Amino acid sequence: MIIRRQHRVLVQGITGKQGTFWTEAMQRYGTQVVGGVNPKKAGETHLGVPVFASACEAAQAAPFDVTVMFIPPMAAKAAAIDACEAGAAMIVCLTEHIPAHDVMEMHAAARASGTRIVGPNTAGLVTPGEAFAGILPAFNERVFRPGRIGVVSRSGSLGTLVSLVLTQAGEGQSALYGVGGDPMIGTSSREALEMLDADERTEAVVLCGEIGGTAEEEAAEYARTMKKPVAAFIAGRASPPGKKMGHAGAIVSGGAGDYGSKRRALEAAGVAVADLPSQLPDLLFGRLGSARSLHVAH
Repeated sequence: MIIRRQHRVLVQGITGKQGTFWTEAMQRYGTQVVGGVNPKKAGETHLGVPVFASACEAAQAAPFDVTVMFIPPMAAKAAAIDACEAGAAMIVCLTEHIPAHDVMEMHAAARASGTRIVGPNTAGLVTPGEAFAGILPAFNERVFRPGRIGVVSRSGSLGTLVSLVLTQAGEGQSALYGVGGDPMIGTSSREALEMLDADERTEAVVLCGEIGGTAEEEAAEYARTMKKPVAAFIAGRASPPGKKMGHAGAIVSGGAGDYGSKRRALEAAGVAVADLPSQLPDLLFGRLGSARSLHVAH
């Protein structure tokens, strides 16, 4: 599911500092926020939308498609299960440091209800010119603008950087899909790649990965079957062996999930792998057969 202008969004934790700031930003951008959740402020209005005691209550008065969670780690499981029971099509779970057993229960509830979880520990989703859900600077036109390149990233910061590089090179993004940096995420890089492959607006994809886990290797298996060009950048090439870096999911164990294994898998699948993000435009646009030479502004 790619976030679109017509999707109705519920913000769980809307009245908090971060929930308020980012809800206002989403509203200004065009995201259709229909309500929020805070049991202590149910019945009130915040940022022009009603506040409900639960997602289930919201579903009755203000039907929604997507929830965005500005919820503390220890309350995240209950909020996610509430959203699943309310019939949410997708949960954008920004929260990090959720206990592992809680994450497993969240994913089990999502499977039972047919709800897609993006995250935990995601920065969210952006469809430039339409809508965003999360904590990404979609409103900055120097970074995000409508275009034909899909971006998949475990890291919100890296996905934003790559979007900036593409925009500086004269191209925009069809969508950015931040899958999240935790070990147990609801939507994998491969699944995000599948969605962008099926998206008519997307002509090529950039896959932003990092050391740890097997997400890039699994995505490479699917990339091998794609007709759309794919380029990739993997963060962590210079990381010390055996050292945990960055996200909770960026753990290299026994040589599995290291930079070399990911690069080899991607290149074997026909994916062009950049040493630096600034190299991505030339790698990608060359494969797109662009008639013009594009170079990143330095």
